[in-house]
Amino acid sequence: MFNFRPASAFITRRIFALALAAITAMAVCATAQAAYPDRPVRVILPFGPGGVADITARLVAQKLSEKLGQNFVIENMPGAGGIAAARAVLSAPTDGYTLAFFTNGTAISVPLFQNLPFDPLKQFVPISALGYFGLVFATAANSDFHTFGDMLKAAHDKPGAINLGSIVVGSTQNLTAELFKSMSGADIVIVPFRTSPDELVALLRGDIQMEVEFYAALKPSLQSGQARALATSGPQRSPELPDIPTVAQSGVANFDVTSWNALYAAAGTPPDIIDKLNGALHEVLADPAVKKAALDLGIDAKASTSAEIDARMRSDIAKWTKVIAGAHIPQQ
Repeated sequence: MFNFRPASAFITRRIFALALAAITAMAVCATAQAAYPDRPVRVILPFGPGGVADITARLVAQKLSEKLGQNFVIENMPGAGGIAAARAVLSAPTDGYTLAFFTNGTAISVPLFQNLPFDPLKQFVPISALGYFGLVFATAANSDFHTFGDMLKAAHDKPGAINLGSIVVGSTQNLTAELFKSMSGADIVIVPFRTSPDELVALLRGDIQMEVEFYAALKPSLQSGQARALATSGPQRSPELPDIPTVAQSGVANFDVTSWNALYAAAGTPPDIIDKLNGALHEVLADPAVKKAALDLGIDAKASTSAEIDARMRSDIAKWTKVIAGAHIPQQ
C-alpha cells in the first residue's frame, strides 16, 4: 500500500530548503566582504620604480596595510599609455584584490592614443583620489626674468625668442606648455626633452629660458639656488611654494593644470569593497605624517569621493582632448 505525502507539505519543505540555502549564501558572501581584505591586495602601477608616483603609491600602500591588516603590494608595470597595467587589472577577478593606480596621465591617454585598448570610464570604477599637485614654471637663477610677468612681456615684445622646455610630446608637462601658449597668446617655442635631467641641463646652460616641470624634479635645483620658480600651475598657490604666485595670478586668467593620483578598481567590484577602501583612504590621507611626506614631493595628499575623482577624470579628458587637437599632436 502506497503512502503519499500531501503535495502542499512537499512544496513547503522545498521552499524552506531553498530559502535556507539562499540565506546561507548571502551570509557567507556578507561575511567574506565584511572581512575584506583577508589576503594581500595588488596595486598595479603604470610606472617604473623610484619615481614620484611609485614613492607616493608605496607610502599609501604601507599605511593601508597597517590600517586594514593585509599587505597592499605595489607591482610596477610601466608601458605606453598605462596599457600593460590596465590589462593586468582587467584580467584579474573583480574582487577588490587587484587595484589600478591612475593619474591625469590616464586622462591624457584617452585622446592621445588612437586605439587605447581600455576605457577608464566604462571598464573601471573610481575609489578615491590620493593627492593633487601642480607644476612649476622655472627659470635659471641668473635669468633676467624675476617674475612671470617679466617673461610674458618679453614673449610679447620678442616673438619666438623664448624657448620653453618640457619633457616628451604628449606628457603632462608638454601639454601644460601647449595650454599656456594658447591661453597666453605668447609666441614661444616649446622644446621637448627626453628626460627631466636633460631639460634642467638645457635650462642651466641657457639653451632654454624657462621650463615647466613637477616640483619633485625641480626641488634640488630650487633649493640649491640654481633655478628660480616664477609661477605654479594650479588654481591656488602650492603649499610647498607659498610665496610663488600662480600662472592665473601672474596674468593668464583661468589657467589651471592640476595633476592627480587615484585608486581605481575594475568595474563589477562590489560597492561595499569600494566604500571600505574609500573610508580607509580618507583616514590614511588625513594622517599628518602622510601629508608631510607627500608634501615633500610637492603633493597635497587628499582623499575624495568616488564621484569627485570620476568628475576630475572626465573633465581632464575633455580638457586634454582640446589641447592635443589645438597643438596638432598626432595620435600614437
